[in-house]
Amino acid sequence: MMASYVGAVDQGTTSSRFIIFDNGGRIISVDQKEHEQIYPKPGWVEHDPLEIWQNTQDVIRSALKKGKISGSELVAIGITNQRETTVIWDRKTGKPFTNAIVWQCTRTHEICRELSKEGGQDRFRDKTGLPIATYFSGPKITWILDNVPEARKAALKGDALFGTMETWVIWWLTGGPKGGAHVTDVTNASRTMLMDLKSLQWDNEILEIMGIPPQIMPQIVPSSDQTPWGTTPQDGPLGAPIPVCGALGDQQAALVGQTCFEKGEAKNTYGTGCFLLLNTGTTPIASTHGLITTLAYQTSGQPAVYCLEGSIAIAGALVQWMRDNLGLIKESREIEDLALQVEDNGGVYFVPAFSGLFAPYWRGDARGVIVGLTRYVNKGHLARAVLEANAYQTRDIVEAMDKDSGVKLSTLKVDGGMVYNNLLMQFQADTLDVPVIRPKVTETTALGAAYAAGLGAGFWPDFGEVCKNWAEDHTWHPNMAPEIRAKGYRDWKKAVERTFNWVDEPEA
Repeated sequence: MMASYVGAVDQGTTSSRFIIFDNGGRIISVDQKEHEQIYPKPGWVEHDPLEIWQNTQDVIRSALKKGKISGSELVAIGITNQRETTVIWDRKTGKPFTNAIVWQCTRTHEICRELSKEGGQDRFRDKTGLPIATYFSGPKITWILDNVPEARKAALKGDALFGTMETWVIWWLTGGPKGGAHVTDVTNASRTMLMDLKSLQWDNEILEIMGIPPQIMPQIVPSSDQTPWGTTPQDGPLGAPIPVCGALGDQQAALVGQTCFEKGEAKNTYGTGCFLLLNTGTTPIASTHGLITTLAYQTSGQPAVYCLEGSIAIAGALVQWMRDNLGLIKESREIEDLALQVEDNGGVYFVPAFSGLFAPYWRGDARGVIVGLTRYVNKGHLARAVLEANAYQTRDIVEAMDKDSGVKLSTLKVDGGMVYNNLLMQFQADTLDVPVIRPKVTETTALGAAYAAGLGAGFWPDFGEVCKNWAEDHTWHPNMAPEIRAKGYRDWKKAVERTFNWVDEPEA
């Protein structure tokens, strides 16, 4: 059969999916499977990597079956993934030495505090574009090596491999212990706090400071590679030798899926967290307002493209918290109906600093607060405050991007699970005072991974062809009085200040 589709593994924070796309970027088939969220201690978040790999195989087989497609009909496979989540495993057996430490996990707070003693939180920012924070992979590697003796022993012997989740999935997809490719693309490598932004190589000095043996690190490769890293084995879930040649961290994948290939174009993804990326071209821009300088993507033989990113830890996860921890709703989609029962937030603001605050504040000592409570407030007001928190956190990022880039945002492309919440999207347009645009295909993360693989394999000849696939579905225009917009944001900033200094530093 003629290869006429591209497959994308979307390994996310709460589930793994496999989506099959045609040449027009349309979804042909999809399957999804959730994995367990493991919380061993307050602030700790883990995943079972073997469960994720099993689920990945299951969704590949199921999506092929649903679409009545043979694996041999795929021209290539791309992977997108939850970034920063860290796993170290035995290269001979494929067995992880411990559960994967998830990007949200705060167990490395003390390691980060020690690293910051010399040079402060921005000690490595000139090289890596990142502040020292529990968010990134490097300190997580250190934690595993320091706390799991078998991992340190194997690492020193050359028997251990480190990877973020795309590395783990690619290794297994291309054979695992039987010669699987140990690679990471530039976007995921840029999230470790271990890669030099300019050379696109691991920085040996930082590896030494963090006590990480260089032999455990994967090879850094372009996001879209004309030379496949490996092929899937005949007895694997695809049942055919398919090239694996595309990988992007989930937020960069959404940027590519939204076809933000021009300098100054931006997208915001509303998922478990919330992530706004602005394409800054082939030169990295150092942030002085709390943003991350990171890789947007790189194609074979071309200069890397950089972006500024604002990362928000808790977005859709706040709706899940309302559902699972408080029981105020039974399904996440009910949050909009509940919020529509009231006309405004009743003076209530909810700052979800459950794991500290990410950009632009970077406050590990912050914890969540609900402020402005009175006897008047009901659950509808709380639901409004939950949705508005996503929009206000996004405005914090946009304000910082304006200052760093000097480029005033004119429109915002949006994607992710929450973009069908019309109340949230309208409020986002209102508080930003710019149009908010949702594309017809909102599975932009998986689509970006498919584009990366398809461009590498020649399925799409160039970016121009990919851009033809993007189409607008709906636009929300701002419709809020300037004085109401200003007061709402002013009160939000006051609420944010209330979260600071909640966690005391341990006494010496």
